[in-house]
Amino acid sequence: MRLGLALGYWGRGPSPDHVPLAQEAERLGYDSVWTAESWGSDVFTPLTWIAARTSRIRLGTAVAQMAARSPTTTAMHALTLDHLSGGRMLLGLGLSGPQVVEGWYGRPFPSSPLTATREYVDVVRQVLRREAPVELDGRFHSHPYHGEDGTGLGKPLKPITHPLRSGLPILLGAEGPKNIAQTARIADGWLPLYWSPTRTEVYEASLTDAPEGFLVAPMARAQVCDDVAEGLLPVKTMLGFYIGGMGHAKRNFHADLMARMGYEEEARRIQQLFLEGRREEAVLAVPDAFADEISLVGPRERIAERLELWRKGPVTDLLLLSPDRRTLRVLAELNS
Repeated sequence: MRLGLALGYWGRGPSPDHVPLAQEAERLGYDSVWTAESWGSDVFTPLTWIAARTSRIRLGTAVAQMAARSPTTTAMHALTLDHLSGGRMLLGLGLSGPQVVEGWYGRPFPSSPLTATREYVDVVRQVLRREAPVELDGRFHSHPYHGEDGTGLGKPLKPITHPLRSGLPILLGAEGPKNIAQTARIADGWLPLYWSPTRTEVYEASLTDAPEGFLVAPMARAQVCDDVAEGLLPVKTMLGFYIGGMGHAKRNFHADLMARMGYEEEARRIQQLFLEGRREEAVLAVPDAFADEISLVGPRERIAERLELWRKGPVTDLLLLSPDRRTLRVLAELNS
């Protein structure tokens, strides 16, 4: 099981620790470093900054939001950074949800998310293969465009730049069972939002068609500390926000996932509290047991014991949301 460093997206502004953390992760033998985007900092620019200050570690987007860019634009970003970094790019994509797609990007959330995702990946792969001009008679991503409001002058094109790698890995962030199953068929890997090493049966059926070499790369908060409850608080804060605030009361993919993992009553309670503006109560309502099973928190000995559970399952790459160099070093030592 390889280790990766997950840096997420910026808050109020850029963190001065991100480049030093990435450099330390590379020194410790970490395989990859990942950036993210939501509705603030973008995912590619910080990764390019890190690429210029590292030499070996692979560079992943977790995730680049599909609504933010056309598939050809995303493919241009990926092939450009792959060239500049010497073939270190890992392209992680995600559809996001209706609140972000329609509220931030000002676009309709696709009526068929699976079809939209499949078409998006198809176009990206056509660009990276560069075997012929990009053509797709799609429902959501037609190339050339043939809409009634178009000129009709669109011409099939292939990239001027020759991609460095036609098989640049594409991973998808997916939560629903059908979406995960499609990911196993059309992508090179999967980026789970929550992963519990004690509940792998939740995903087993969806991963039936996963080919050999398929990447399973979940994120997990990691922190070496004496007080487990204190170490779990950032995990609970994140869960409270995602389950309570990242979606509508009637359509929240994160809450639905928590429910499928055995915490349905708790998920609905967190949603209710958050939507009522009682955010601190929503965070406190996140069960310690759930926060604990999807993270690696506590003294070194406790983390070592729990890490074995992750290593026994199908996880190929564990992406650590880690706040300090000591934790990065301890995880590297335990995983060696």
